[in-house]
Order: sequence, then C-alpha cells, then structure tokens
Amino acid sequence: MSKKYIDRPLASKTDWKRVETMADNDIQFDEDSPQTTPDDWLKAVVHTGFKLPRKKTQIALRLDNDVLTWFKAQGPGYQTRINAILKAYKDAHEKSGKADV
Repeated sequence: MSKKYIDRPLASKTDWKRVETMADNDIQFDEDSPQTTPDDWLKAVVHTGFKLPRKKTQIALRLDNDVLTWFKAQGPGYQTRINAILKAYKDAHEKSGKADV
C-alpha cells in the first residue's frame, strides 16, 4: 500500500482522543448498540447468502497504451473496472445468445 493512503487522515466527526481515554464503564449502550458478552459472540451465526469474492486469475493482458492510460487516470481500482467492463460484455453476449465471438 502506498504511503499516501496510510498517512491520509480519515474524515471523521468522532472525537477519537476522547474515545481513547474512555474506560469500558463509560460507554453508554442503547438498543442500537447493545452491550455484548463473550457468550453472545459464541452464538453468532454467519448469515447464509454471504458470497465470498471469486478468486481472480492473474494474466498478462496487452492493451493499447491510450486505453490503459485512460483507465489509470480514473484512479485506483482501474483493473477492477476493466474486469467489470469485460464481465458486462460477456454477460450481455451470453444473454443475447451471441456467446461465440
């Protein structure tokens, strides 16, 4: 991870210095944030339907320089965006019955 992301302060309205000095007994619980016990966590259940991200296959892909430059200019995540566009193209062709290119 590059240093610019590590050093950038998070945009937060929370007074973290005050929170860090609080003792556990100072925390006020309510119906939106109830106090939990270790037994509560032992009973915790992972909800079904949670899908783990599919593992990606690493390849070398040759792109025109102007195409790659444009995607990189969009910022971090350009490879994910390229993948999303290729997946949408594939899905559209499968729906239309034009799976063979």
